[in-house]
Amino acid sequence: MPAYVIAEMKITDAAGYEEYKRLAPPAIEKYGGRYLARGGETAVLEGDWTPIRLVILEFESLEKAKAWYESPEYGLARKAREGKATMRLVVTAGL
Repeated sequence: MPAYVIAEMKITDAAGYEEYKRLAPPAIEKYGGRYLARGGETAVLEGDWTPIRLVILEFESLEKAKAWYESPEYGLARKAREGKATMRLVVTAGL
């Protein structure tokens, strides 16, 4: 069953964030993940949630998504992101 990671972020240091952007994609790919959406245009259809930047990833399972998040490769990306962006991140099992 697929799993979807949904990330909402606010970049506070665009130049510093470039290192995260370099490190994150190979880590995602290594664990079988792929981008479904990456910072594209959003439109509020209901409610008051207005994310600044939204990313959606797909993994083959919840276990793979968790393995990616806890991996040493993504750990390096998370470390590079510290102080450069705020992130809210969830994962949900798909159907």
